[in-house]
Amino acid sequence: MSAFFDELTLQRWDDHRYYHHSRINQSLHLVSAISFVAAYAILLVDPAISALLAWLVSMTSRQAGHFFFEPKGYDEVNHATNDHKEAIKVGYNLKRKVVLMAIWATSALLLVLDPTLCGLFEAHTDLIGFARHTGLLWLGVGVGGLVFRTVHLFFIKGVQSGLVWMTKILTDPFHDILLYYKAPMALIRGELIEPRQHQATSTR
Repeated sequence: MSAFFDELTLQRWDDHRYYHHSRINQSLHLVSAISFVAAYAILLVDPAISALLAWLVSMTSRQAGHFFFEPKGYDEVNHATNDHKEAIKVGYNLKRKVVLMAIWATSALLLVLDPTLCGLFEAHTDLIGFARHTGLLWLGVGVGGLVFRTVHLFFIKGVQSGLVWMTKILTDPFHDILLYYKAPMALIRGELIEPRQHQATSTR
């Protein structure tokens, strides 16, 4: 178990040091984390609403931070190019995220083409019904994306690395709240990039 938690700590550290320099990105991750925690709470009561919240608020704010606000140039702190960081990314790098988000964005079209989704649902009769079925479909997309990458990692990095990554993803909302709760105040002070002169790669 010690090796498992050591790798979890390392994956979290690498994710933070490589992909969360921007205070805007960090603030959006805080919004994402809080809404994900709310989605977790709602999941047991209403999975469709939980998935709608998770995708429309949590995932869009989280990925917007990465795509639009995180620096893509040479990382002076970690002495790494963006291409290098993308190549060693354990989970979904930006290219994989584009594919995942495209699947999510277009999946609702399946309900337009076949409102029963091959017999899984009763055909919706109004917009609310369509939205609820979309939420359940998106829940499947989310679970599928998590399971697919976890199993993929089993083959390319080992079972432990895959399970560690899955654990990281599921617990990220709680960890991100603790990590980035100060980011909005730093942003208000005009700090667009977190100062990291003290942060050396050797702290891994």
